[in-house]
Amino acid sequence: MQAVLQSRGILSLPSNPKTNRGGGFVSQPSCGLRRFRFDPPSKPLLSSSVDGFSKFHKGGLFLAKPGLLRRKGGSLLLVRAESASALDDGQPAYGEKESSKILGMEASTLKKIIPLGMMFFCILFNYTILRDTKDVLVVTAKGSSAEIIPFLKTWVNLPMAIGFMLLYTKLANVLSKQALFYSVIVPFIAFFGAFGFVLYPMSHYFHPTDLADKLLNALGPRFLGPLAILRIWSFCLFYVMAELWGSVVISVLFWGFANQITTVDEAKRFYPLFGLGANVALIFSGRTVKYFSQMRQNLGPGVDGWAISLKAMMSIVVAMGLAICFIYWWVNRNVPLQTRSVKKKEKPRMGTMESLKFLVSSRYIRDLAMLVVAYGISINLVEVTWKSKLKAQFPTPNEYSSFMGDFSTATGVATFTMMLLSQWIFNRYGWGVAAAITPSVLLLTGVGFFSLILFGDPLAPVLAKFGMTPLLAAVYVGALQNIFSKSSKYSLFDPCKEMAYIPLDEDTKVKGKAAIDVVCNPLGKSGGALIQQFMILTFGSLANSTPYLGGILLAIVLAWLGAARSLDGQFTELRREEELEREMERSSVKIPIVSSNDSGIGSIAAGESALNPAGEDSSPASSEPSSPRKA
Repeated sequence: MQAVLQSRGILSLPSNPKTNRGGGFVSQPSCGLRRFRFDPPSKPLLSSSVDGFSKFHKGGLFLAKPGLLRRKGGSLLLVRAESASALDDGQPAYGEKESSKILGMEASTLKKIIPLGMMFFCILFNYTILRDTKDVLVVTAKGSSAEIIPFLKTWVNLPMAIGFMLLYTKLANVLSKQALFYSVIVPFIAFFGAFGFVLYPMSHYFHPTDLADKLLNALGPRFLGPLAILRIWSFCLFYVMAELWGSVVISVLFWGFANQITTVDEAKRFYPLFGLGANVALIFSGRTVKYFSQMRQNLGPGVDGWAISLKAMMSIVVAMGLAICFIYWWVNRNVPLQTRSVKKKEKPRMGTMESLKFLVSSRYIRDLAMLVVAYGISINLVEVTWKSKLKAQFPTPNEYSSFMGDFSTATGVATFTMMLLSQWIFNRYGWGVAAAITPSVLLLTGVGFFSLILFGDPLAPVLAKFGMTPLLAAVYVGALQNIFSKSSKYSLFDPCKEMAYIPLDEDTKVKGKAAIDVVCNPLGKSGGALIQQFMILTFGSLANSTPYLGGILLAIVLAWLGAARSLDGQFTELRREEELEREMERSSVKIPIVSSNDSGIGSIAAGESALNPAGEDSSPASSEPSSPRKA
């Protein structure tokens, strides 16, 4: 070939092409742009003329912008070649202004990503403070214990969450997006501020303590958990609002707004950084909880240190909430929103019975469902039992809250580290090992935790040498269990679960995810609470039911590991089939090539599969495979 055609995502021609008498290239520069004329040679340049070019460039060899090829008389005019090439490289086209960049990123992108990162930090900062505070309130309150949590999650939290989402759906139909955002987040901010300065200081006036005592004497101590909801109803309301902050403000408001203003490319690039930023917020908020929980040491006698700490922390929550509102207002005022298509693909909706039938029919989906249900039940069984021991070790609100601050900081550090290691684990050991890490952590730490509870007295002399009692050792081992199980869940379990859907066919993928969302997520979240409620009402307390809870946890984790192993084999087999299909598709596709005809003119041979740069006669026998290269 006398003149090599080099492509940079667009058909680009040499700057000084050689001319031929019979028809060739004639360079006619015009207005700073190169304009080349193709005089039709003896063989047609394209098998289907200009219209065929639009089909041909989809094959992957050329990417032509509309308007690059124009027909004038009997010739093809190639115009704006350099401009289109610049567009392909991410450079501005001819006549367009180059957008300003900061640290290699466009300023318009930074105007969206930096505020979103700040908003996410504030939301997660608040969530950590609220999550630690809600446990302190309901567990350490007089007349209450950790046994209240299973009843609270099932009979208060779940109905209020359903009611809130129904109300949110109705508001979404009548309010604009901005009005809906403020209508949802402002009541949260107002409630948390009112709780710290009004509801908690005056709680002894409107809590029905005497009524709860009479009912407890009549029904017996096994009903301590349900009656505690009545006894400290304002604290339970705080617990539910703190839970809703995590599910509503994070999942619905923030991610809905982020998806509204970012493009797909920006999301792929920056969303993982939000996950790392969330753990940084966890570390800082844990230190904040620790600091304000230790304020009691500097206060005089007779002063309620927990009330002072609560006012300070709720003031921070209100300030962060107002900052979230301000950032949201600024972004809507200064950042152009992305235009979205009105049409949406309708997702198949499956009822409970249809979901159950689909789960039963597919072994792959059954194993995947087992992973989700087993995690929800096992983490609930361990967490509530651990919090009951935590209250026994740290009975006062300030001590309990101080420990939870350290716990949140350690969880943030562990999760941040695991997220950095997760990519190496996937690359080095594969999906199966990554999926087995979370249940293995729960199993090993669970054996140690329940062993310290059940066999603490024989181990007391050994633990005394380390300056610990069996109760304190159980608290520390339970903390390690929760820290490592949560960090492995965020960094390994969740990615494994989502990756398992990828090799499925579209119908199974959509229906399987719908079935797991309808059946398995609620079952996993409430299953552990229902088991604990049954145990408490049967054996009288969590302490009496601990051996049975340990046995149930062991059975569930072993079933979890079996399901992960089974799913690993099926997942690997589906991946192999998928790779085989792709190889067969690649081998069956005929790649169009640029070759040289007898007259030296570059022409396109649609049935060939090689690039012949030597100007020789192009034939299947003499061609060598090659991949397109950049100029």
